[in-house]
Amino acid sequence: MQITNAVVPVAGMGTRLLPATKSQPKEMLPVGKRPVVQYVVDELRRNGLRQVLLITGSGKHSIENHFDVDPVLIRFLRETNKEALLKELDFERQDMRYFYTRQKMQLGLGDAILHAAEFTGNKPFVVALGDSIIGRHAQSRTLSKMMEIFTSGTAEAVIAFEEVPEEEVHHYGIAEPETMPKDGEKFVIRDLIEKPSKDEAPSRLAVAARYVFSQRIYEALRETKPGKGGEIQLTDAIRLLIRGGERVVGVKLPPDEARYDIGNHESYFQAFIDFALHDPEYGERMRAFCRELLNENH
Repeated sequence: MQITNAVVPVAGMGTRLLPATKSQPKEMLPVGKRPVVQYVVDELRRNGLRQVLLITGSGKHSIENHFDVDPVLIRFLRETNKEALLKELDFERQDMRYFYTRQKMQLGLGDAILHAAEFTGNKPFVVALGDSIIGRHAQSRTLSKMMEIFTSGTAEAVIAFEEVPEEEVHHYGIAEPETMPKDGEKFVIRDLIEKPSKDEAPSRLAVAARYVFSQRIYEALRETKPGKGGEIQLTDAIRLLIRGGERVVGVKLPPDEARYDIGNHESYFQAFIDFALHDPEYGERMRAFCRELLNENH
């Protein structure tokens, strides 16, 4: 069975990136030349997904506007002899269908995904968090591997993981694997611990913002009791699947497909600098500029 539907939660308020996110979604912050969420959609398209449900919230209208065709802008570029810039709008005409629904209250990632139940029906689907880019310039193929594993019929859920430093495990959902995987390998997940201390963490394998689910995840989410702040945690629902005897598989990201988590100022700065330094058009000049700047400071 081919998987064609993707769900992209983009309803978070982005408070850790204030004041930049006061009047615009964090998913619309530029990383290099493009907003974060465009990289996410580009990755989905490259991996064969053609229908995207974006789960938005208050103040997220610019995301919808971004993926719409803008005839006023197109006409302006043509009338002012700037037609060369039209290629920057090619994403508007890609073979993608966009759907939108709103999470009216901030009740957690699990609650956001429940909003997709009617969209996905009884078909398997991908979840890609809208504030995380996988692979420089979204060149990742890990989702294709995850979908192949899922469609082989050996798991109810497939989840991407990255290895993080020990001092950072308390920020993530951490896997307890049956066996420690090598880069790019799949592994069976025994358990999933939400934000453990480094002493409690069973590994350094952190959930990396990409999932493939069957409709069973909805049953687990409905059974999941709200936690802190009344939020329904996706990690808790996945644990219910595991404890109910369902097979849940992880895939460890390869080294050339790092996760860029646009969750705080430091990670945002790092992502922007990385993408700028490797930009096909401006990268060489940016690297020269940075070398000159660093030499001046030393």
